Order: sequence, then C-alpha cells, then structure tokens
Amino acid sequence: MTLFFRKEQVFGKEKYNMWISSHEHSRGNVALSVCGIIDAGRPCHETAQSGSDLNLCTRHLLAAYDRMSQDVGRTDLLPSPCLACGSRLGVRYPSGWLCAVCDWRVGELPDRDATPVRVDVVYYVRYRDQIKIGTSANPRSRLAQLSFDDLLAFERGDRTVEHKRHLQFASHRYPRTEWFRVHDALTEHIDFLAGAGDPWSRYAFWVSQEIALRA
Repeated sequence: MTLFFRKEQVFGKEKYNMWISSHEHSRGNVALSVCGIIDAGRPCHETAQSGSDLNLCTRHLLAAYDRMSQDVGRTDLLPSPCLACGSRLGVRYPSGWLCAVCDWRVGELPDRDATPVRVDVVYYVRYRDQIKIGTSANPRSRLAQLSFDDLLAFERGDRTVEHKRHLQFASHRYPRTEWFRVHDALTEHIDFLAGAGDPWSRYAFWVSQEIALRA
C-alpha cells in the first residue's frame, strides 16, 4: 500500500490531501513499494525507503521530516525585542512566547547578571545514512526538537557559516532540505571538527569564553 498526497490551494495556503492506494513494482522477485508523492501533477516513482512506516522515498521522507519539525513551536518575529539578549526572533507556544535565541520568556525582566550568553553553532547530526547541517543559538533546545541517531559535531558559527557549508556540499544535498548524503568530503570535514573534542564540551568552552568577556 502506498500513501498519496495531492496539493491544493485553500484560502491562499497549500493543503495536502492524503489517500492510500496499491502502488508497487518489483525488482527481481522482490516487491518494492514506490513513493506515493504526486509533485506538480506527476507521481514520484522513486523507490520508498526501506524500513520506513511511510511509503516515501528518501528525499520526500526528509522533506516531510523537516516540515513536521517546524511545527514544534513556530518561529516568528517577537512582539518586541527579547529583554535578555535583544533578539527579535521568538518561538510561539500555546502558553506564550519564548526567545528563539536564549529561551527567555517574553515579558519577564531578567537579572542582568543572569542574562544568558549567545553562542551560535552549526550542528551536524546523522539520521540513518543522511546528515543534517543546521544552526542554532540554543542547540540543546533545537536538538531536543529533532529525531536523530548521532550528534556528530559542532562548529562555531551562525547562519552565514551554515549557508557556506550548504554551498560547499551542495552537490550531495537533498533538494530544499538541510539533509545531505554521506560522502568523503563531508565526512572529512566532520572528522576534522570532531577531532577537537566532544561537541558539548566544546560548546561549554565557547559559552565560558563569552562569560569571561563580560567580566
């Protein structure tokens, strides 16, 4: 059985309708499920990723993963700058706004001495045989929203560095996602970063550096 998705425009927004149909092909004597996504009116026809509960190919499975992870708290402009770090980006939850950078609850007045420091990192995580390259100023919160097998490395840097890495390894990137196929150049880069030590130990060191600069 295969899942199918049909995209429609409803009140100016994209909406996906889903239905199930039988859609398989065979390779030798083994029946293989085919990705059920219909994109721009054309079926995908790529083989669904083995072991997945959804009949989606790797590219569409990762695209769906990224789309759903965005709904775990939606990032948007804050009503006013964060009083703790000055960021204008926040995450809106049913209980209220949190700063997207330092997790400070919007509206609460911070103790100046307790104000969190900002350390942007580019993170590399592995899920099966794919690697995600993303960035966050609050990696503990961000990684808690993701499902992955291993945290491979941290690299100090913001969206500028993230964009640079996306361009550097673009030939192995799954289109319109932050996921990349494992290949020698990317593995070599990650091994170089990992050689400097445990990712969380490095992050703690960078935070302590920023705190020291305040003294």
